Amino acid sequence: MAGLQYIVKSNFAGKVFTLEDVEEAAKFAGKHFSNNPKGFNYEGWRRLYAKHGGTLPLRIKAVKEGSVVAAQNAIVTIENTDPEFYWLTNWAETVLLQVWYPVTVATLSRAIKQIVGEALERTGDPAGLPFKLHDFGFRGVSSRESAAIGGAAHLFNFVGTDNLAAIELLQQYYGAEMAGVSIPASEHSTITSWGREHELEAYENILTNVPEGIVACVSDSYDIFNAVRNLWGGKLHDRVMQRNGTLVIRPDSGDAVLVLEEIFNIAAERFGFEVNRKGWKVIAPQVRFIQGDGVNYHTIQNMISQLTRRGWSMDNWSFGMGGALLQQLNRDTLRFALKCSAIDVNGEWHDVYKQPITDPGKDSRAGRFVVLKHGQEFETIANGSQSDHKGDQLEIVLEDGVLRRDQRLEEIRGIAASYDNFSRKPT
Repeated sequence: MAGLQYIVKSNFAGKVFTLEDVEEAAKFAGKHFSNNPKGFNYEGWRRLYAKHGGTLPLRIKAVKEGSVVAAQNAIVTIENTDPEFYWLTNWAETVLLQVWYPVTVATLSRAIKQIVGEALERTGDPAGLPFKLHDFGFRGVSSRESAAIGGAAHLFNFVGTDNLAAIELLQQYYGAEMAGVSIPASEHSTITSWGREHELEAYENILTNVPEGIVACVSDSYDIFNAVRNLWGGKLHDRVMQRNGTLVIRPDSGDAVLVLEEIFNIAAERFGFEVNRKGWKVIAPQVRFIQGDGVNYHTIQNMISQLTRRGWSMDNWSFGMGGALLQQLNRDTLRFALKCSAIDVNGEWHDVYKQPITDPGKDSRAGRFVVLKHGQEFETIANGSQSDHKGDQLEIVLEDGVLRRDQRLEEIRGIAASYDNFSRKPT
């Protein structure tokens, strides 16, 4: 569960509309619906403002952000708190449903965390896990807001990011002082601008400008194998080994497994390696690698499987992930839906659902929901009430414009981490 607090704070909390907004909407709707009076509930919105002064009589409930909830459970509910404005829930649906995006990104990010975490437990040092998946996705998404929302969801699981919009969102909406970290790093133009004949000088310039700490350098502009063997591991060998810090070499093309295995072998020869207490090879700590090309959930699994099988510890490299983390997903990835499930008619509740004969898989759940938690498993019960079932996990997040729950990033990260299980590979 991720991102709801941003949506609630930015769209539903406080006084969210004025009479001027109603008039502007009426003019817009008049043109959009060809002056059909049924196109916009003008009098309804004016009555709503007169009665509630710009706040929305809605109650939004949800499980806590950071929770890992199996599919087919209710994670968010919305209901009107003033019967006169029963129609308001549908007006809120589209914006509220957009929680599908941060939920899906956070779920993907977490799934990768389990894969990498298992590999670190098996072959290396689990303390490095928070830095093993770096967000490279800002320029690969459709908008700045997408970068912010998706990148923030990723930071529920990891701390590495080059996505400044995500950090700003978490500062503004989740009370985070600094949600993500990065390092000085080159990109291709800062290497190729020197020209092929001056590749060595380009690398020397990086070491000069970042004399200590972690620094990353993309090194496949021409010949990654020559760069590792004869430049980093040759003419610059002593400078790299004598630095108080780590050089992170980034390949960015070719078959990832073949390229990484070859440059690992070269680096081990040039810089040395040891076999750790778990039995896997770890290159000298002055040198590490990051793979940022062709990275997605499936290729990460393949790279880890293939390279650890060849004896390399997961300590040696990390991943950078861009479009596949923030863009290569949609609402159907997790089959996310928000439907009307119950309606009160003259004080009596009735189930509401759809059950299309053409596609049983698109049935919707009916009833008023209570979500219970048994250990770390959630169970959704229909037509219950909190008085009947103590411990409803659907907590009130917002009621009548007032924010009732405000989670900070550190709390959410703690909840998310409580579901980690690195003892076995996830299915």
